[in-house]
Amino acid sequence: MTTSIPNTDIDHHLDTQGLICPEPVMMLHRVIRKADSGEVIEILATDPATTRDIPNFCRHLGHELMTQETLAENISLDTDLDEITVDGDDDDPKSATLYRYVVKKKSS
Repeated sequence: MTTSIPNTDIDHHLDTQGLICPEPVMMLHRVIRKADSGEVIEILATDPATTRDIPNFCRHLGHELMTQETLAENISLDTDLDEITVDGDDDDPKSATLYRYVVKKKSS
């Protein structure tokens, strides 16, 4: 799903590229707690589970998922393999899909 949200100011940027479930949602939860009501958070992720987890997070906690989109497919992950892979994993990912989410914290 690709949606454009013109004239939206992003208050917080969260880069979870290379992280897998549950880390992206845990990091989003931490940022949401610190954000003021109505502030907007942009999340970049490569974990396909976020396509399910972030919308569910928003729905259950009452935050607004302003947009959910796929930015790029088959992007190279070769640059930061130490941050992306687990020691001893012989099936290291070499490429991934980049997802973008924009979430607005609910008003108090």
